[in-house]
Amino acid sequence: MSRRKDPSDQRLDDAARAGWLYYVAGNTQEDIATKLGISRQTAQRLVSLAMSEGLIRVRLEHPIAECMDLSDKLVTHFKLAHVEVVPTDPGSPSTTIGIAEAVAAEIERRLRSPEPLVLAMGTGRTLKAATELLPKMDCPQHRIVSLTGNIGPDGSAAYFNVIFNMADAIKARHYPFTLPVFASSAKERQLLHAQALIRTTLDLAAKANVSFVGIGELGPQAPSVVDGFLTAAEMEALQNAGAAGEIVGWVFDASGQMIKGLTNDRVASAPIPSRGTSLVIGAAMGLRKLPGIRAALTGQLVNGLITDEATARALLESAA
Repeated sequence: MSRRKDPSDQRLDDAARAGWLYYVAGNTQEDIATKLGISRQTAQRLVSLAMSEGLIRVRLEHPIAECMDLSDKLVTHFKLAHVEVVPTDPGSPSTTIGIAEAVAAEIERRLRSPEPLVLAMGTGRTLKAATELLPKMDCPQHRIVSLTGNIGPDGSAAYFNVIFNMADAIKARHYPFTLPVFASSAKERQLLHAQALIRTTLDLAAKANVSFVGIGELGPQAPSVVDGFLTAAEMEALQNAGAAGEIVGWVFDASGQMIKGLTNDRVASAPIPSRGTSLVIGAAMGLRKLPGIRAALTGQLVNGLITDEATARALLESAA
């Protein structure tokens, strides 16, 4: 049943959207007028209304109706446990703005729980941007574990590994995954995972109550190639095998099934935690990531999603 919107609700929706574009995305009032197709004076009034109505308090507190509707539809269609859809800034090329703030808010909410939790963290640009937004918190009751190796192909620290970012702000026990992102062979991975210290980390990751992971794109410009973890030839082989996306290095096809062999024989990451016993939230946006996001949802590799409205709409349209 469709909801009939009150005109005052629509006005607040418009104010919330304008407030998000101004305070979160950093648009000028002239930019907002152009993007929303309104006059500059109207844009100014909407931004002022967002502030006067208390919709803006560092993060956007007003649940925009369209985003809520998209969230509801994604939950129903893909049988998800948690979905948050944030507004899209039509003119921004960023692949993190909006969802990084939403991921930070969700991580903070979990960390404020008095009950002890195990939080598992993936890697990538979105999660790194989110962890940089976290306030300093004292959370001795929680344990935070990395799902991925933190050593790059040249022996240096992987730049987008996020657990060290969290350790700077969050006082909790942190468990980094002291391995390379990819082992040199399947045999080497087996030997590395057999070490007692690594087994402890793997066992803890399997017990995660909630996990935050990025959903990566594949192709010549994929971060795994740009950052030097995979060669162009390895990426081409994955695509020829039908690969659609990756989560913490694990590569899967369009149906969400893991690709057999290739780089999956060498990825040193922990397995994606069980969706049957925990919440695994994927964070990603953008049309380039759409095949990977759709595949992850179809294969139930994640049971939660944080994305933007343009991506959410495209997911639903492609699934219709």
